[in-house]
Amino acid sequence: MATPAPTSAKDADTLRKAIVAPTGVALIGASADITKTTARPLRYLRRHGYPGLIAPINPGRDQIDGLKAWPSLMEAPDGLSHAFVMCRADDVRDVVRQCGARGIAVATILSDGFAEAGPEGAARQAAVAEEARQAGVRLIGPNSIGVIDTDGFACSANAALDIESLPRGPYAVVSQSGSMIGALISQGAARGIGFSSLVSIGNEIDLSVGEIGDLLIDDPRSKAILLFLESIKDRASLAAFARRAHAAGKPVIAYKLGRSEAGRELAATHTGALAGGDDMVDALFSHLGIARVTMLESLIEAPPLFLGTRPAAGRRVAVVTTTGGGGAMVVDCLGALGIDIMPAPEPVRATLREAGIDSGAHGLIDLTLAGTRPELVEKTIAGLMACDHIDAVAMVIGSSAQFHPDLAVAPLTGFAGASKPLAVYLVPAADESRLRLSRAGIAAFRTPESCAESLRAYLTRKPPAMDRVDTNAASTDPGMTAVASLIASCDADQLDEIEARTLMEALGIAGPEGILTVNAHESERAFTRLGGPCVAKIVSPDITHKTDIGGVVLDITSEAEAAAAFTRIMENARAADPGAHVKGVLVQRMEKGVAEAIIGFQRDPALGPMVMLGAGGVFAEIYRDTALRVAPVDLETAREMMSEVAGLEAARGFRGKPPGDLEALARALVALSQLAGNSTIAAAEINPLLVMEGGAGVRALDAVVIKAGSASDD
Repeated sequence: MATPAPTSAKDADTLRKAIVAPTGVALIGASADITKTTARPLRYLRRHGYPGLIAPINPGRDQIDGLKAWPSLMEAPDGLSHAFVMCRADDVRDVVRQCGARGIAVATILSDGFAEAGPEGAARQAAVAEEARQAGVRLIGPNSIGVIDTDGFACSANAALDIESLPRGPYAVVSQSGSMIGALISQGAARGIGFSSLVSIGNEIDLSVGEIGDLLIDDPRSKAILLFLESIKDRASLAAFARRAHAAGKPVIAYKLGRSEAGRELAATHTGALAGGDDMVDALFSHLGIARVTMLESLIEAPPLFLGTRPAAGRRVAVVTTTGGGGAMVVDCLGALGIDIMPAPEPVRATLREAGIDSGAHGLIDLTLAGTRPELVEKTIAGLMACDHIDAVAMVIGSSAQFHPDLAVAPLTGFAGASKPLAVYLVPAADESRLRLSRAGIAAFRTPESCAESLRAYLTRKPPAMDRVDTNAASTDPGMTAVASLIASCDADQLDEIEARTLMEALGIAGPEGILTVNAHESERAFTRLGGPCVAKIVSPDITHKTDIGGVVLDITSEAEAAAAFTRIMENARAADPGAHVKGVLVQRMEKGVAEAIIGFQRDPALGPMVMLGAGGVFAEIYRDTALRVAPVDLETAREMMSEVAGLEAARGFRGKPPGDLEALARALVALSQLAGNSTIAAAEINPLLVMEGGAGVRALDAVVIKAGSASDD
């Protein structure tokens, strides 16, 4: 558990300054051997002009690089507000205690050997965290490469700081990877892109991505905040930071690698397989208004698209080019991402006709080599910016960018700060032109792929949504009260189908009439009562994927077939899982509908509650045709999710077939998502959910519910 965050703006400002602009820094474990990593921070602080007090701490040295060294932190001079800890892991706890005694506000820990080193390291990390709480010291790390502020506080062991000067600019960076801090500095310098502060946070023993990001919002130098993430460790602080950044007009752009450990497949449901960790990260980022990119180049190059521009009304991009091939690449990349390519509006076409250029009515606006005249480029871009039916403009420039930048590149700099984003892809290796555009505040891209995905990130970004989880619903809503009572009465980790169906009915999602039978004779009588055709299914909390073990028999049309189905299902169940607790066989009336869907709920330990909609049935995991959102959702969001699932096309009246009751499907999705308010449920799923003809509702044909903390909740 981290130390509580600052409770006032004054406290936050004091902490921010202690992190990125401290009055003095202690270098614990500084080395005089210039070949060692622990010698770098002192060298970099001096090289990049840190004006504050520097106190190297090394009991074996009187001085380091001409600067007085101190035998311990307790003997160092006053005026220190930041400590960079480079000692052995076993000594870190004592150092943190000394930081508290000296009134040092922040300690950044380079040392490794903590949670990443197994149980012993995890215990060591917990002890350090507790010591920091007791001492009133905020921690960054362990495994932090350090903090770099381009105004001079280059307190880091990252070798990228051998650079002659730090590239200053309007972007703050919070990174879980230390090495990527250096990569961003060097890549940015090559593009004329600079930063305000870059913070490597390592293991997040205390200060999290969200907390550091929140502090950087108040830095007037930081116009956007870039995140390099490996995992989501503190959803609450990330959400608070993202929402406050949006309110402050500072976009948050994230590069997230890997798959969430917590998002691995839940073995008991299709939902876990369909809603992988990366899909849930996408849903969470979208919910929080964080723009996500998948290429490192995009993280560096995309920010100008977001600065000073209004939110996009649609996904409509006009692509202008001086080179047909280059323009076609951008159009192709945008099209693959679902972006609409807009033709030139009539005023722009008229301008081009006057210049002897026929732009045509197709998407790509090709100026050709003859059109690379500054005044024509300026008029064309201005005309597109003025069009209400265009949300962004992409400009693609060929060889003239490298050899004649004054033709097509120079006029673009005048569109810095325009209300719509301008993305420029330079096809050749036109470094001077790229630097010229970047320094003017224009987004310049090295590849058509990064240009396209950066535009998509801008066009699809929405304002953050508020979390709507109502934990009090169980005591006020009759359906949720019934759900809570049912869960409390079940001893097993997983509800059997009868219990799961009862829970779904409490939510207002009914299934076909069915009867639980415990022998073949009862199955016969159940068929007589229900009438054919029927389906028979095994009922066991230990057997989820019934079809896989031969636990389902369809199209039963007689009493004899019902009895035979019971016998066969029970034999298959015993053979597949001799130890399974079997309650019997459910004989259920078969129904036919327009389409099958799958709706699922999953509570991810790191990312929070999610709800999923997809094409249902036994092929759900094969096609992975799904939509995912943070739960709970409202009807508008549910309808939006339905529009994203191609497999539901049959329910929309495809080729003259009767349309399905999509409003009932939306209501069912909303109802299932309300499980977000019950923390005792880890996952729930209906597959398939039969969509009946319009007005006839939906039917839950099969349901699974898993309790939180169960063996399946991994």
